[in-house]
Amino acid sequence: MGISKTHLSLLTSHPLLLLLLLLPHLAISADLTTLIYKGCSGQPLPDSYKPTLASLFDSLLTQSSSAHFYKTTTGGGGGGGAAVFGLFQCRGDLTAADCRTCVSRIQDTSDRLCGRVAAARIQLAGCYGLYAVGGPPAVSGTAMLFKTCSANQAVGGGFEERRDTAFSMVQAGMGGGGGFYVTTYESVYAMGQCEGDLSVSDCGECVTEAVQKAEVECGSAVAGQVYLERCYFSYSYYPNGVPSGGGDGGGGGGGSHGSGQQTGKTVAIVVGGAAGLGFLVICLLFIRSLWQKRDDY
Repeated sequence: MGISKTHLSLLTSHPLLLLLLLLPHLAISADLTTLIYKGCSGQPLPDSYKPTLASLFDSLLTQSSSAHFYKTTTGGGGGGGAAVFGLFQCRGDLTAADCRTCVSRIQDTSDRLCGRVAAARIQLAGCYGLYAVGGPPAVSGTAMLFKTCSANQAVGGGFEERRDTAFSMVQAGMGGGGGFYVTTYESVYAMGQCEGDLSVSDCGECVTEAVQKAEVECGSAVAGQVYLERCYFSYSYYPNGVPSGGGDGGGGGGGSHGSGQQTGKTVAIVVGGAAGLGFLVICLLFIRSLWQKRDDY
């Protein structure tokens, strides 16, 4: 169905309205799919495995419409076919639609940044996914994969006491089961999540390890995120109070980005979105001018 002249006129006459309507959707989508880190095998993927890998990604995407965590092995039947293990996990507070949006970007990001390799792990802000030829990676569940700490340091104001209390609340909350916990305590926003099939005890141990690493590695930094093999922990400190919508989220194994970094990302998203929509408006204006010329004949 085409765009009517009336609708076209409305869009081109009110470009700011168009910008305001579309920018929130661009910002949300871009934030969820922002790359946090990548891990790529140095071994190329044999050609015989490529159809199996494509089938695996299709399966993960299908499941992301109804689940926040899913793992499977594709191929490797009795005929000796190629087997590829894979999984995804979305942040515990995402909607089903946002989870699918995030997971839908994992394959493209992996292909673009890693190429076709025998194993890869892609961590986005809202989710992560991994695959490996032959089976799950044989590594410790508490092995550190990635960590980052804000360059901004908290000075005074009882930050350490607030931070330690928030950290303890997350540890206690994870001990209650569920695999995902988020809390706010006096300007400190903290979040933890475990891989979906971890037992309650293993999950508690993993998050405790992540919290301890955050304390040691980040110290008085106003924000930090620690990714272990099977869990993550993140926190952000907001001296003026945690935003009403909650602090910065992490992804399925994700974390916070810190108020300063997050502001920069938001500005970049808005500027990029504005530029793209500006180009769209120019195109619409050009189309309208052609339409008007046609009407003059």
